Amino acid sequence: MGRLWMVGAVALALLVAGVVGSTAGTWRGAKHEYVVLYARGVPLASARLAVARAGGTIARENAKIGVATVTSRNAQFVRDATAQRALAGVARSRPIGRAPMLRPKRDVVERLTRAERASARAVASRLAKPSPPTPAAEPLAGLQWDMAMIHATTDGSYSKQLGDRGVRVGIMDTGIDASHPDLAPNFDAALSRNFTTDIPLIDGSCASDPDDSCSDPANVDEFGHGTHVAGTVGAALNGLGIAGVAPNVTLVNLRTGQDSGFFFLQPTVDALTYAGDHGIDVVNMSYFIDPWLFNCGANPADSPAQQEEQRTIVDATNRALDYAFDRGVTLIAALGNEHTDLDNPTTDTTSPDFPPGTAYPRTVDNSCLVMPAEGDNVISVIALGPSAKKADYSNYGTEGVVLSAPGGWFRDGFGTPTFRTNGNLILSSFPKSVLEAGGKLNPDGTPNDPSVIRDCQGSTCGYYEYLQGTSMASPHAVGVAALIVSERGHKDPKQGGLTLKPKETEKWLVRSATDHACPVPPLITYTNEGRPADFNALCAGTTDVNNIYGEGIVDALAALKNN
Repeated sequence: MGRLWMVGAVALALLVAGVVGSTAGTWRGAKHEYVVLYARGVPLASARLAVARAGGTIARENAKIGVATVTSRNAQFVRDATAQRALAGVARSRPIGRAPMLRPKRDVVERLTRAERASARAVASRLAKPSPPTPAAEPLAGLQWDMAMIHATTDGSYSKQLGDRGVRVGIMDTGIDASHPDLAPNFDAALSRNFTTDIPLIDGSCASDPDDSCSDPANVDEFGHGTHVAGTVGAALNGLGIAGVAPNVTLVNLRTGQDSGFFFLQPTVDALTYAGDHGIDVVNMSYFIDPWLFNCGANPADSPAQQEEQRTIVDATNRALDYAFDRGVTLIAALGNEHTDLDNPTTDTTSPDFPPGTAYPRTVDNSCLVMPAEGDNVISVIALGPSAKKADYSNYGTEGVVLSAPGGWFRDGFGTPTFRTNGNLILSSFPKSVLEAGGKLNPDGTPNDPSVIRDCQGSTCGYYEYLQGTSMASPHAVGVAALIVSERGHKDPKQGGLTLKPKETEKWLVRSATDHACPVPPLITYTNEGRPADFNALCAGTTDVNNIYGEGIVDALAALKNN
């Protein structure tokens, strides 16, 4: 299962794994679902006829890039479809991203001792009462070390540019809670779309949904991850809670993830083409494509059908990325949480990760791609802790355009009171309903978990949670990109608002990033933080570009200067 790149702490994993595992026979039933890629230049009528000849029925189609969801009872559909010259590829339809609830491979689920928990609560209590803010600062600004790191503060980028309403940021995630008081002022309900339909197998009974429906509206987030990402990008500067990097930009929910955190290929490519057609300026993508961590087109460890599946995932995703990029969308993604050097990957022990229990060890090399982070025209982001040291979990590398940004690191600050405390993580908006469902709130609405903070102004209350991951790093770069479009963009005659060519946005992102040299010695170790040797990272490259910081640490203030 592909995952959202969050290293978080919720406990739905065993429940969902049990449900999926117990229904393996159902998954292998007579009728199956596939994603089919049409050959380039083939008339739609010919491609549709080829699907029918292979025994398939088109359930959903994205004609703009030639991708369709197909159902079939033909047990040999993959073989028969690949034999059709009008079809370029076929893959069993799988969830293509999964959020951390479903796989507790992360710091925050570590068992702390009673003393450590007490220390964490004490630090959280102290941090929850920051020094008096400047008049324009938000009440919880003192907890946002991440914004200070990239100079998105009242005496930094906020003094020059808060973002323009005409700049639209698409959050490709599990949704946005539009009722959150820090997001509501910037949320565009008219443009927002939900490209998913709940699937009871993984999402639970639709009758148990708050809206009693399998078709959720485009203004909810029943998981929380997308709301957290959206807050980092564009939480409003409104006297409540926190502020995002670009607190005046427009937030658009391009929901591609299921309630359970799974993502499917068809909704993902549909969201990208929608972004290209509707004037979205920047998108955030914090997931990797499932069921393969590394997509290898010709790995001898994989069957021919598995190789075909991986080629189809790469090709279909790149078509959608290219489509969006060509229409003015800056594409930014999280680089991933596998603590892997993506310039030199060697092994993959997690694929295929759906259905559970089907993974086997594979030797991989640099021809294998993590998607969409290594897709066409994508800017990828490495996660840093408060000390600016690479977070131990973060992937790293230099291929493509890579930047670094604060993503939180629970174990940062070894030897200080902040070590293994929530204050090292990224604080951002979170849905109250998800916190309630997770048992993190008391009956009166007050938090009972040190990872959660509530801020109220009169009768209006916002909820915020500490999380870490490259999922949290990526939206910092997205926010800076939105500021660049706000500052340097021009009127979009077709879609309204502002627009800027993605290459121009990229140029200013890279030019303004703060260079960071490799440490001396260049081997970055995590022994003190309690990690085994496979977490260690060898820094290679120059001060200008290296595999730990990429082109540099994003900087909101520098991005607005004419240098």
